[in-house]
Amino acid sequence: MVHLHVEKTIYAPPEKVFAWLADPVNLKAAPLIVTAHWADDSPAPSGLGAIRTGFAIGLWFREEITAYDPPHSYTYLIVKSVPAFEHEGGTLTFTPDGEGTHVDWVSTYTHPAKGGGKPAQALTSRLLPWDCKAILDGCAKALER
Repeated sequence: MVHLHVEKTIYAPPEKVFAWLADPVNLKAAPLIVTAHWADDSPAPSGLGAIRTGFAIGLWFREEITAYDPPHSYTYLIVKSVPAFEHEGGTLTFTPDGEGTHVDWVSTYTHPAKGGGKPAQALTSRLLPWDCKAILDGCAKALER
């Protein structure tokens, strides 16, 4: 099991940071993510129950927003992926911090044998935190002026 945890303080209001990070288009700030968007069959364009899909180098994913409390937090669950990915969920929490917003991002997952097992976990446990940090850095670059 991999427990991913990244955090960053972004010098922008929580409402703006939340909106930027909740929009799947902005996931492309990660070096490995090629495309991400709201799914055509998403029941809502954003918010609780919305579906995001994306393609990263070596990975296709579909995730559902399972909790949505703007501008405080949202939780997502990867419900399908290729290769297989058993996701226990990920949560982004947004806390006012002086003139900025502290973002705390946690996610827990495993790769079953059919998804590459332990070797895949060894690889993604290094790559995914790097990608998540790049997304937070992209948010800071976009919002901090």
